[in-house]
Amino acid sequence: MISSVRGVVLAVAGTTAVIEVGGVGLSVSVTPQHALSLRVGSEAMVRTALIVREDDLSLFGFVDTDELAVFDLLRGVTGVGPKSAMGVLAAMTPTQVASAVATEDDAAFRKVSGIGPKTAKLIVVSLAGKMQAITTSAVRAPIVRATVSDNVLVALVGLGWSERVAAQAVDEALASAGTDETATVPALLRLALTRLGPQQPLSAASARGSSGQ
Repeated sequence: MISSVRGVVLAVAGTTAVIEVGGVGLSVSVTPQHALSLRVGSEAMVRTALIVREDDLSLFGFVDTDELAVFDLLRGVTGVGPKSAMGVLAAMTPTQVASAVATEDDAAFRKVSGIGPKTAKLIVVSLAGKMQAITTSAVRAPIVRATVSDNVLVALVGLGWSERVAAQAVDEALASAGTDETATVPALLRLALTRLGPQQPLSAASARGSSGQ
């Protein structure tokens, strides 16, 4: 079993990262949020789970042991495969999963692509009483918000906005919205883009200026 990998990030695309370990590039499936936090050329340590099938070996990567623990618990639910489990983690933090299970909120899981009503109910029933080890929301929330905001800042800079303008938009979005609205990268990114409004990214403005010369 490969429980973790540490090495230089060779490539990141979508939800796949390639990490070099001992001269070998390992392809690791990660969530979109996790992918945004990885930098090509930098060293990364990723918690992993190796899924072995007759015709395939798949390596899934996680930010921390909480994510890995939730992934393993979700895979134990009938109808939830590795990809569906990653889909849940892409949409919800481990704390949000634990909260949804504790409050029997199967609607939270129905919002995840690939999770139907029956499977959502099975997740709640199957994981009841198994989430105690997951960090409480009160302790984890500040860390989650910081990580999400950092990832959104990187995404906006990557889209062409200056770091100063992007940081201001992220700060305004965090200040004006509640915790639930800023708990995930997609949600906070939408709010930040709304704050930026009709402004043009720096790269687009530069390109327009160059074409006019």
